[in-house]
Amino acid sequence: MASVEWRKIPTVLYPQEVLDKAFRRAGKQSDLVEDPDKYHRVRKQMARMVQAASDTIAETLLKWVDQWPSLNAQSEFDQALVDAAVGADEFRQNLGAIQWAAERVRKIAGESQSKMLKFRNIEAFHQERRHAYGRMSSIINQIGENILWLGDARNILRELPSIDSAEPCIVVAGAPNVGKSALITELSSGEPEVAAYPFTTKRLHVGHFEHRRRIYQMVDTPGLLDRPMTERNQIEMQAIAALENVGDLVLFLIDPSETSGMSLKEQEHLLSEVQELLAERPLISVFSKSDIHEESRDSVLRISSLSGGGIEELRSVIIQSIAADQVTDPLSLPDTWHREIEEIEPIGSPEEIEARREAAMRNAPKPRRGRKKTSGN
Repeated sequence: MASVEWRKIPTVLYPQEVLDKAFRRAGKQSDLVEDPDKYHRVRKQMARMVQAASDTIAETLLKWVDQWPSLNAQSEFDQALVDAAVGADEFRQNLGAIQWAAERVRKIAGESQSKMLKFRNIEAFHQERRHAYGRMSSIINQIGENILWLGDARNILRELPSIDSAEPCIVVAGAPNVGKSALITELSSGEPEVAAYPFTTKRLHVGHFEHRRRIYQMVDTPGLLDRPMTERNQIEMQAIAALENVGDLVLFLIDPSETSGMSLKEQEHLLSEVQELLAERPLISVFSKSDIHEESRDSVLRISSLSGGGIEELRSVIIQSIAADQVTDPLSLPDTWHREIEEIEPIGSPEEIEARREAAMRNAPKPRRGRKKTSGN
């Protein structure tokens, strides 16, 4: 399941802009009609204008519906993001109202054109066209609040992080100021993305690195997995559940130097709570800031984002722990597995392909025949 490109959600026009766009395009249609008979010419002009206005409105509205992500097709993480940011029910209801309006406008155009076929005077054509315009305007005004909601929601959703649930994801946790963001920056192959996270007022850091053509994503958790359970509210617990759905591995950073402002004992208590909250996910404990302390344990890695010490060893441990490249049955690879094109299809019709093959055979160099050796007498 691919990630949602929130920034690619199309711009949402204001209700009046939708109408102005439709009627402006419709106004250009009358000049395209040619008929020597005035009665038939006007009827065709008015019918064409109504159809053009209807098409423009319907296509604009349906483009929004088509290009906005379907919640049912998204990962649980993305669904939780949308629910916390703008509300999942409101998301569905407002898009449903937009789709209803598009269908209603098209029905109005069909009804108007059918009526025009029954009229016998030119003024009736103009009146029916104005009447159809009025009904379309009424429909757009009726969903005006839905359109405005869509515009506001787009501005909010564009700030959300894009995390691909089909690729491995590492959730980086730990107390504040233990070096989570610095570690993500050090491990990332590029500049980490800083995105909004609707569960907290703090920004979310998303980085990634590549190994064997597979993208490993890393997500910082500011304001969530950095303090005791008793200090978290219901929304933050919802955020932790969302992280559990997207994470393949939890990386918990501990600062033994205690320069982060939390004692080692408090950090270890926080670690035990995170292990309970994300019990379904494997967890790796890491000592950060190894350049300013000597604390060490056999089962805990030591790293320093400042000096780079232990970073590559940690990267190898992450890759081995997730085992995303492990293939048990090479004949049944997952749909998201990276494949190379094994065969390039020849260009042209079957007849052209066969003709080129025959020409190649005719022009191919003849194999040389070796001379027969004669036995000497």
